[in-house]
Amino acid sequence: MKNYAFAIVVAVALAATGCVGFEHKTSVTSPTSTAAPSVSALMGTWASASASIIPAPSTCVDFKWNPTEQTATSAKGSFSATCAGGLKVAGTASGTLAGTTITWGANGTATGAETNGAACAITLTGTAELGTNSIRIPYTGSTCLGPVSGVEILNRH
Repeated sequence: MKNYAFAIVVAVALAATGCVGFEHKTSVTSPTSTAAPSVSALMGTWASASASIIPAPSTCVDFKWNPTEQTATSAKGSFSATCAGGLKVAGTASGTLAGTTITWGANGTATGAETNGAACAITLTGTAELGTNSIRIPYTGSTCLGPVSGVEILNRH
């Protein structure tokens, strides 16, 4: 009788395992890219996020950058801004991308009421940080009216 009882227990156990579902899920995930952005991330039209038209003393606002040339690691193009004293600035800005850091510089000329319409040189430099659709640009530089510095955020348009 013990053999029959044992056989019945084994049969019931086997039948029960057939009723219990076994599920094995495999999930496939895409690898996370750790590659640095390419210089193509700099291409496009960029403009100041804020719409301030009157810069505070010693700052520049209303930055615009339109890269038109690129190499494997850099981009260059036209830029404009309005700086302290109402100086309207236009020139060329270029940046070199390493990871998400952009080492950049800009040279141009500025005109305004303070210069009596005469053009004066302006230079700006800095190390910027590239975001998904923005660039945070700390800058320092000089104009014919004196030094300028600040931080500007440019958004891709």
